[in-house]
Amino acid sequence: MDKPPATSAHPWRWVPSLYFCQAVPYVAVVTLSIPMYKRLGVSNADLAFYTSWLYLPWVIKPLWAPFVERFHTKRWWIVALQFFIGAGLAALALVIPGPDFFRWTLVVFWLLAFSAATHDIASDGFYLLALPPHQQASFVGIRSTFFRFANIAGQGGLVWLAGYLETSTGNIPLAWALIFVPPAVVFFGVAIYHQVFLPRPADDGPASATVGAGALADWVAAFAAFFRKPGILVAVLFILLYRLGEAQLVKLVQPFLLDPRSVGGLGVGTKEVGIIYGMAGLISLTLGGLLGGWLVSRYGLKKMLWPMLAAIHAPNLAYVWLAYTQPSDPWLIGAAVSVEQFGYGFGFTSFVVYMMMIADGPLRTAHYAICTGFMALGMMLPGMFAGKIQSQLSYLGFFIWVCLATLPSIVATAAIWPKVDPHYGKEAKA
Repeated sequence: MDKPPATSAHPWRWVPSLYFCQAVPYVAVVTLSIPMYKRLGVSNADLAFYTSWLYLPWVIKPLWAPFVERFHTKRWWIVALQFFIGAGLAALALVIPGPDFFRWTLVVFWLLAFSAATHDIASDGFYLLALPPHQQASFVGIRSTFFRFANIAGQGGLVWLAGYLETSTGNIPLAWALIFVPPAVVFFGVAIYHQVFLPRPADDGPASATVGAGALADWVAAFAAFFRKPGILVAVLFILLYRLGEAQLVKLVQPFLLDPRSVGGLGVGTKEVGIIYGMAGLISLTLGGLLGGWLVSRYGLKKMLWPMLAAIHAPNLAYVWLAYTQPSDPWLIGAAVSVEQFGYGFGFTSFVVYMMMIADGPLRTAHYAICTGFMALGMMLPGMFAGKIQSQLSYLGFFIWVCLATLPSIVATAAIWPKVDPHYGKEAKA
């Protein structure tokens, strides 16, 4: 029988708001930083290199998860970090128009990244404590939906707002400073809201020093067990290489759209980038993910792995076409971006299901966290050098390079494919 949570607070009161808030700082750090730095005159090489380093907290967050378990309750961590993240977003609004903005915004983004990664640990752990298993399963879709809403609001709505403010104020630094004010206010408000409405599970207590040390020992044992899995080195190589091309592409898409046509870009306005990439692109990515999930549940991971690999890579050719033809029609540009994003959402499904298969077993939670750390590392390292490569090759040459960079993932897929369980991911028939 499912064990009920300690309070009767309905999940609709806090699950949507909690996972909307989980996405906002991630969007600010990983996504909004790129067009912001581009519009503030930072070079492609520098913005790609330094924003890629901002992935690091998500790469290594499993390492300090035991300490979040040991000190205070997860509820305390959530509320405290939401106040801190709100202050960080407000600090961005203050330092963007000031002198030496690049250095100080990177400092604040780093603090936000570590806070957001820790908030992820606490909120995911709290979700497991506050809900019985049947509600955990039924609210997974709600979590994902509100996480996506935050992405659309940030990557689409806030970028569009930045473009509007650029035009209306004539002051680009002020425009980008102002867009961080609304999310800062929202975070302060949500922190107060969650202080009142988050449930108080009986099991959400601070671990003792002995338990904390035990948790750390358990984590070391889980890490060792992960690397004892059969074929794990090939599996890790697959996780690192699956998005080798995409990790570079994502760093330069928005700069490509924003850059003038004279340097190979498309000369799209900031508002239009918010609509094309932040709204239409994310909707297409979501639809691709939904279709991918349905097909994996119907046919299984092994049967869908190669089609999904093709789907995540082949649409990158859309950017080769955009860079070669430099169309001015926003509908054509939007269609090309949407096709690539749909393919990415579709193809990414098999990647996530494969990590679930690798993590499956008694230590699945810890092993999946390790997989997601390697996943973030696979985005961080290639992205660091994407801007430098683009500056040497031009946009057209860079997008051709991105297509060639997909070849190692094909080799890695061929290496892991014989070991993939043909039934994994497939919904059991009654």
